[in-house]
Amino acid sequence: MSVVTTHSEHETEEAGRAFARELAVGAVVLIDGPLGAGKTAFVRGMARGLGSNPTDVTSPTFTILHEYAGPHVLLFHADLYRLSEREVDELGLDDVAVEGILVVEWPDRWAAPPREAVHVSIAKGDGDTRHITVPDGN
Repeated sequence: MSVVTTHSEHETEEAGRAFARELAVGAVVLIDGPLGAGKTAFVRGMARGLGSNPTDVTSPTFTILHEYAGPHVLLFHADLYRLSEREVDELGLDDVAVEGILVVEWPDRWAAPPREAVHVSIAKGDGDTRHITVPDGN
């Protein structure tokens, strides 16, 4: 695992952009972090890295699942914060992942995510500093 330290929202987005370049269709990314950690900023950067319009990326807290089209891949962005495990099971996230790249905020609500899912953790530091833990190679 590697830790990337960022000092602004822009740098957190850039970390997401760099991370996304290593992903392929079918990838599932689980992002952990407290409220306000920068999870959505990281996803905004992922969208940019995949060729989607990053300005379309918003927190899907009330919509649950957003879809962002890129030139070669769809990016699905789910936020499970307000859902129970039963409600998450009903979403069929396993099927969504097959069609593109799925990134999930608050993945602890998903009882059985794919074993091969990539885990990313974002921790708050002082001010705008974030410590982003990603698997090596990303």
